[in-house]
Parts: sequence; structure tokens; C-alpha cells
Amino acid sequence: MPDFLNPNQIQEFIHTGFLRLDHAFSRETAAAAVDILWKDLPVDRADPSTWSEPVVWLGMYTQPPFVESVNTPKLHHAFNQLVGEGRWLPCRSVGAFPVRFPAEKLPIDTGKHVDASFPGEDPANYIEWRVNLASKGRALLLLVLYSDVTEADAPTVLYKGSHLDVANLLSTEGEQGLSFMELAKQVDSLPEREQAFAVGQAGTVYLCHPFLVHAAQAHRGKNPKFMAQPPLFLQKAFTLDDSVEGHAPVETAIRLALGK
Repeated sequence: MPDFLNPNQIQEFIHTGFLRLDHAFSRETAAAAVDILWKDLPVDRADPSTWSEPVVWLGMYTQPPFVESVNTPKLHHAFNQLVGEGRWLPCRSVGAFPVRFPAEKLPIDTGKHVDASFPGEDPANYIEWRVNLASKGRALLLLVLYSDVTEADAPTVLYKGSHLDVANLLSTEGEQGLSFMELAKQVDSLPEREQAFAVGQAGTVYLCHPFLVHAAQAHRGKNPKFMAQPPLFLQKAFTLDDSVEGHAPVETAIRLALGK
């Protein structure tokens, strides 16, 4: 199979920290997943007056529509190109789901952050999970759209090139890196970066560098937003030094930040 992502797209990923992949899975698969999610929501699908909370978090999902949505040939080939063949693990569940509603109440989870990738002392405490320069455990962050998302529908804010700033922050923190909260406290002091918005039709997937700074925002549209943000797990650790030839684009971006 020929390369799916062209050289310009690879360079875009390295320098901006993300790529938008349209039609990564079918609208039918997305609709089947959304039907399952509605059944688990504590609201009435047909009555917007019950949508009083700005965000409702749902858990992990392993039903076929979810697994199929993140394991299409198109996605697998892109994973191979960005991470390296044999270096990532297929997603066998999808979650967590922050379902966002056009409620009057403002959400409280809109701070800039980087998703953590490996547990701290208490694996059950997510804010103690950590991030290190080698991105232990995480190959990519995926933003998976199960509903159509416009700029009014609380699209995730992506900060172009911020993954390079985060790599610099982590470069002096050793193997233990920083916890989710330690890193979040430093994110606001990073250089200002151009914003982009994770918009698109249902079936769109954003392939993000694991260090990309991103943020949620309030919903100003009419229809609930259904998006998952699962990690793509690493099977083989990233190599950042000169001991190997041909670094994967995720590694190349980190090396670029370090001046290598």
C-alpha cells in the first residue's frame, strides 16, 4: 500500500503538532456509537430543556462501533507513518467521552493542558499521572469526532507548535517528567501560539502529537458534541538520541525542539 500521508502532511504534523484526517471512519459507524452514548446520558435526547449541564463525562466503550471507528485501514496506515510500524497498539476501547451540551452554565474544565501518559504513585488518581520527554506509554492523542462539529459546537482548541514548547519544558525533568498538574501550571507561561479548532464532520479524526497543548471551551451551538480523546498506546519506546537512523515523525518533532 502506498504512503497515505504525503511529505507535506508529515512536515505539517512535525511543526504544528497535529493533522486532520477527514472520513477516517464512516458516518454510519459514528451514528451507531452516538446511539449507544445517548442511552447512557442522564438526559432526554428529545428534550433540550434537560440538557442543563455543560459537560457529562462517560466512560470507556468497547462495543463494535467504537472499536471499528479507531481501527480503519486509513487510520492504521497513518499511525504507521507517524509513529512507526510495530511501535503502537491498536485501540480496543474508546473513552473517556466528554459530551458537551449548549447549556447556560459554563464548563469548569476549559484550562490549557497536555494529557498525561503514565501513572504516578497512585494509578487511580489521574492528576498524578505523568508525562516525560520520551512520552512513555503514549504514541499519539486522538480527537475522534462522532458528531458534526462547527466553531459553535465547543471544538477543542489546539495550539499550533505548542508540542515543541512542552518538549523543551520536559527536557530537564528526567525519566519521571512532570505530573499532569505540574505541567498544567506551566502551560500558561509558554509562548503565545496560534489557535486552531478541531472542527469537522462525524468521522473526522485529529492525529495529535502527545505533547500538544489543547483546551476545551463552552458550547454555543444547538446540538450536543460527541467526541472521544483516546490515547494511541506505545508498544515500543521512542528513541530520541542518534543511535538509530530514520526517526518517526513524533520523535523528529521532539528532536527538533531540542535542536537535534
